[in-house]
Amino acid sequence: MCARYFPEIFDVADARAAKDIILTDEGPGADPDTRWALETPYVMELLGAGMQLAPDTLVLDYGCGIGRMAKAMIAASGCSVLGLDISPSMRRLAVDYVASDRFLAVSPAQFDTLVQGGLRVDAAISIWVLQHCFVPAHDIARIANGLRRAGRFFVLNMPKRAIPVALDADEGGSFIWASDNLDIAADLRAAFALCAEGVPDTARVPNMADVGAYWMHLETK
Repeated sequence: MCARYFPEIFDVADARAAKDIILTDEGPGADPDTRWALETPYVMELLGAGMQLAPDTLVLDYGCGIGRMAKAMIAASGCSVLGLDISPSMRRLAVDYVASDRFLAVSPAQFDTLVQGGLRVDAAISIWVLQHCFVPAHDIARIANGLRRAGRFFVLNMPKRAIPVALDADEGGSFIWASDNLDIAADLRAAFALCAEGVPDTARVPNMADVGAYWMHLETK
């Protein structure tokens, strides 16, 4: 099987399509809309337990999608959020969805330029994102480089890798979620200091905890 990384799967036409790919349908009781409604306030509780978000806090939302968590964080604390996403369409949709002067959406290259110029964020989050990254070590390094000293990083992730892969023309050009068996949690522990970790509540993260989902509160070393 010949395959290539397929980030185009995250290029979407509208918010409906974005929700379907951001929070995939994980079976009975875990359709995208249900997950959106149940998970969003719960993730706010989880990340708030290790972060003191305030109006003077700048948060990096790594893999922001259309701004689900950015909007919630701004509404709850008045913080500012820098949303990073590889998808140009997600970034455009995020600006409309968040609808706040406290939000800015950037590409990875734009974020790298800002960091090279001296920008450091106070905190970062990454929700169901690192499991999809092609070379997660690069993403983890980017986040670490962009955080200030003792900056906090909250992760919610699946242990199983789900890399978007498009098969070549000989295979019919179909799309699959592939795994390379990398241990993202181990890479995070190596790059950051672990402050706390746990398994999400099955009732509030439908069907995801059943497959071993985990959360981590980390801090720059």
